[in-house]
Amino acid sequence: MERAELIRFALGALAGHRLRSVLSALGVAIGVAAVVLLTALGEGTRRYIVGQFSQFGTNLMEVNPGKVKTFGFPGAFGGTTNKLTVDDAMALERVAGVEEVVPFAFGQARVESVARGRSVYVYGTTHDMLAAWHVTAAQGTFLPAMDPHRKGAFVVLGPKLARELFGEASPLGQRVRIGSWGFVVIGVLESKGQLLGFDLDDAAYIPVASALDVFNQSELLAIDVVARDAGAVSGVVARVKAVLTARHRDNEDFTVTTQTEMVDTFGRIIGIISAAVTAIAGISLFVGAIGILTIMWISVHERTGEIGLLRALGVSAAAVQRLFLLEATALAVAGGVAGVAIGFVVQSILHAAVPGLPLSTPPEAVVAALAMSLVVGIAAGVIPARRAAALDPVDALRAE
Repeated sequence: MERAELIRFALGALAGHRLRSVLSALGVAIGVAAVVLLTALGEGTRRYIVGQFSQFGTNLMEVNPGKVKTFGFPGAFGGTTNKLTVDDAMALERVAGVEEVVPFAFGQARVESVARGRSVYVYGTTHDMLAAWHVTAAQGTFLPAMDPHRKGAFVVLGPKLARELFGEASPLGQRVRIGSWGFVVIGVLESKGQLLGFDLDDAAYIPVASALDVFNQSELLAIDVVARDAGAVSGVVARVKAVLTARHRDNEDFTVTTQTEMVDTFGRIIGIISAAVTAIAGISLFVGAIGILTIMWISVHERTGEIGLLRALGVSAAAVQRLFLLEATALAVAGGVAGVAIGFVVQSILHAAVPGLPLSTPPEAVVAALAMSLVVGIAAGVIPARRAAALDPVDALRAE
């Protein structure tokens, strides 16, 4: 039997049982669509996180109170918590290779103008945050350069918060209350967007010493350190650790995390989650393979007479085996192509419904999904194809 004739015969057999063929391919399609969607979500999330951290540069590192013994995050998420102070931050300014040092206090409070109020995150920081976080003032100025121990009754608003409190009017020179404290608005930041769910545009920024008073805190949430050269980050980290360890009575009771380490940590977590959910989606492919195996097994039984006739006409056992293997493979590949199409259609719908949802399908994932469907078809078709080839022509014709 010629190759072209074999293909026409196989496709004709599948077309003769359209509903059964569609249902068989549907199992594979669902599995492939699930793999494509979950891969898109995992890759999209990874790119989103990389983009979130990259906007602050690769030479930024963060010092948090508490020593993480294994992995994870310091403070509330693991390890023991110890104090970081404004004096610690000032000491780090003298470390070789350090460009900027930004102490941070943090809390949530209600910010009120004369007519409106809004509960937002309030950051206590210094003038150096401008360079460290690559932000600029859209109106007015940012916090002035001054001693971080000094309190100040002035505030810089994020653009979203400024619109919520003052509408289209200029907020500069207006007074707001943060908790029970009064502040004068001296600036509005350019839009910076979100960082891991924290809306930096819907926030207020006040001097770090004032924030410690507002939130009745005696320690910093973190200290951001910017190295002069991204290639010298590891050396700066070592010197930062040495200075703080000496200040903390030879106890390394803090954690220094670089941007690269943050991205790598999130990447590993997302990788593990993606592998787990993709494996779960792979169960659908296995179910699809079982469906094709079952249908092809039934098909061999139903077409016993046909097989006998083919053999009587001189078609070899090997050609009969290739015929049924081709049918199973065609079903699986058709399901794979349909699954990829379904995956992209669902992605488009999700993008329209939830514009901020991070979805990105790498081309290699599509190739892998189609390759998986091909493997499924071959694996599911081997046993029925061998059974068909093994039928005795005389017995097959007698059964008919």
